[in-house]
This record gives sequence, C-alpha cells and structure tokens, in this order.
Amino acid sequence: MRFLFLGAGAIGTYIGGSLAASGTEVAFVEQPGPAEQIARDGLTVEAVSGTKVVRDVTVYTDAAAALDAGPWDVAVFALKSFDTAEAVEQLLATGRPVPTILSLQNGVDNEPTIAARLGADRVIAGTVTTAIAKPGVGHVVEETHRGVGIALGHPLARGLVEALDAAGLSAQAFDAAGPMKWSKLLTNLQGSAVSAILDLPVGEVFADKRLHAVETASLRECLAVMRAQGFAPVDLPGTPVRLLAFAVERLPKPVTRPIFTRLLGGSRGHKMPSLHIDLHAGRRRSEVGYLHGAVVRHGAAVGVPTPVNAVLTSVLEGLTAGTEDIEAFRKRPEALLARL
Repeated sequence: MRFLFLGAGAIGTYIGGSLAASGTEVAFVEQPGPAEQIARDGLTVEAVSGTKVVRDVTVYTDAAAALDAGPWDVAVFALKSFDTAEAVEQLLATGRPVPTILSLQNGVDNEPTIAARLGADRVIAGTVTTAIAKPGVGHVVEETHRGVGIALGHPLARGLVEALDAAGLSAQAFDAAGPMKWSKLLTNLQGSAVSAILDLPVGEVFADKRLHAVETASLRECLAVMRAQGFAPVDLPGTPVRLLAFAVERLPKPVTRPIFTRLLGGSRGHKMPSLHIDLHAGRRRSEVGYLHGAVVRHGAAVGVPTPVNAVLTSVLEGLTAGTEDIEAFRKRPEALLARL
C-alpha cells in the first residue's frame, strides 16, 4: 500500500516512520521548515523494540504536488481535530482526486466531518493508543507500546491492519467505528481538562478527592452518552477500557481514587496532557471542544445531561480565548469547584 501523511507530527512521524522502515512506500505533506529538516535528516523512531531510522524521506510542501505523485491508497490524517475541515478543503481545492482518508485523530467528529465532504465510503476510522513523545522534528520516542485500532467496513481496512501490524505497530481490527472511537474518547478525558485549567499534573488531580469526584462525574457523563447511542465500551490495544468503565460506574470513589492516582498519575510522570500543553504554550487553539465538548453536543442530541463536561469545556475555551483569567484558576481547585 502507498501512504500519504498530512503532517509529520508525533503520530504522523511514528506511524509513517514505522511503515517506511518496514519497506512500505510513504510520503508526507509538511510546512517548508519541517519539510526541509526531515528531507535532510530523515526520520527517527525510538521504539521499545529498537530504534528505526529512515534516511530517504519524500516530503512535499504542496498538496497538489503530493497528489500528483499518486495514486495513493490512503491519505492519513494525524492532525488536531480543529484542523480537519480545513485540511479536507485544501485537498479538494487542488482539483486532484483525493484518496480515501484514514483518520487516526482523537475525538469522535473527525470522520463525520470528512465524510460530509468526501462521502462515507471515503473515510476509515482509526485510533492510536501507544504513548508517543516528540523531542524534535522527525524524531519520536515510543514511551509505552500499546497499538493501533482500525475499524472494519471499508475494502481497504483489512489491508491497513496487515500493513500496520507488519510495521510492528500492533494493529487490531474492530467491527465498528463508534464503540472504538468513543472508548478512546473516554480515555482522552481522564484528567485532561482539569489539569489544563488548574495547571496541575494529572496525578495531583486524581489525588485530590474533590477533583477525583469531578473526573468521575465527567467520565460517567461520557459513558451515559455512549450507552444512549448504543455504544458499549470496548478494550483498545493495550488499554482495558471496559475495566475503566466498570471502575467509574460501579466502584466507590474511595476505592478508585488511589488506583487512578497511581496508574494515571504514575504513568505520566510530569508529562502534561495535550490540552494543558496547548493552553500553557499560548497556542490560542484547543481540542477541548472536540473532546469534552463532543460529550456535551452528543449528549444534547440523545437527551443526556452533561453539566460537568459543559463547564469544563466552557472554562477551558474561555482560558484559551483569553476571556477567562488563567491566574484565577492556576492551582486553585476551589475556583473550578465553585464554577461547577
């Protein structure tokens, strides 16, 4: 198969670099600066199984030129959710045939956004559960190897699973996109918005019994919205989502708090969630509306109240836009609790 990656961020570099190292034909579309560096230095993927280095990497700075070099079997979106619609329009604006899109993005609304412009038969849902760090352009480190999920239902899906698995990415097929994507969303919510709003590590969030209660309420709302849509949690590669759901819904908070503090806080160390990184880097764009906000939107559509996720979305969007005072919330749980 031939893969065209839109962007060489952490996920794009990890998946694309691993595929290229396995002998699969891969190319990237990137901004001129990173493209020049990748073309010069290649890609380095430090995996648990060993380091993979790819020296000759094809990188385009123009989408039209990249599509002209096709046909590509799939174009891979490993973008932030707020870039999805624009990326689709840029591909369509070239006037060239657009390949089927494989979305490896977080959130549950990217595939519908792509399908609305290209057709439901032109998008494949995927998810990445492996933890990846990106210390530099074209350089990623596999922190915890878990795997990649691909939803079946498209003629190319089985081939994708085989290609990704052959590249050492531990690919797994899923019967349907909905349960897979919503299960990943559930894991993305853990500690994410609260950590960003309060400028606290995830471990400290779960260690505070008041904030642990907030997290539990947020996850319970997500599970309620999932179930109202007919989606049951499924275990993702290396990720026991069903056990997480059982703990959130059935076990008392005094039991789950030390477990979550140890597992979630300890697994991250001092690494902050992406919502925290984006806010405190001053990027003025946040995926919170596509994560916690998605729970709110879909909850409204199925008649499930989601007040905790609504407040978390509103506050973090306000902090991102500068309409909320970041210092009023920094390391001040009582400020968030008052708003809730």
